[in-house]
Amino acid sequence: MARKDKPDEKILDVDARMQGTIIFKDPVNLRINGSFEGRLETCGNLTIGENAHVRADISGERIVIAGKVTGSLVATDSITLVKPAVIQGEIRTPSLVVAEGAILDGKCIMLNLKDSSKSTASILSLRDVAQYLEVEAKVVEAWAVEKKIPAEFQNGEWQFNRAAIDKWIQDEQIKS
Repeated sequence: MARKDKPDEKILDVDARMQGTIIFKDPVNLRINGSFEGRLETCGNLTIGENAHVRADISGERIVIAGKVTGSLVATDSITLVKPAVIQGEIRTPSLVVAEGAILDGKCIMLNLKDSSKSTASILSLRDVAQYLEVEAKVVEAWAVEKKIPAEFQNGEWQFNRAAIDKWIQDEQIKS
């Protein structure tokens, strides 16, 4: 169900079962109350409701979670976990609030806002790139090792710059 409260405010309230890739290019206040599986990129505010079950890689600006989420979370502004949130996966954000009663089982990387080249939206993990390209992670890793895809090996893991990957995809399409 979508509704508008103010002329310039876009609100989308989802209480359904959804699967796939959803990308919002314009700011929206999105609230997920049902289940979602796949990849989600938002601008604006994202709220995962208390009854929601999400299995996805999520990127956005401000994310508030009260439900169950499995996957990687990347926020350019903040992530807030409120009771009874249960998170399994990796979090990358410059600001994290974990309220009493919320559970975080995974890895948390606090990002430095001053380093714009390492922006949360621009750095992807091996798994992120595999999903983005819709290939297996071992294929992406082999490409990285063979320098067929732009990547850096840092702190024991592969990192990919989203802009470089997008350019690489474009260059590969031109070659075809």
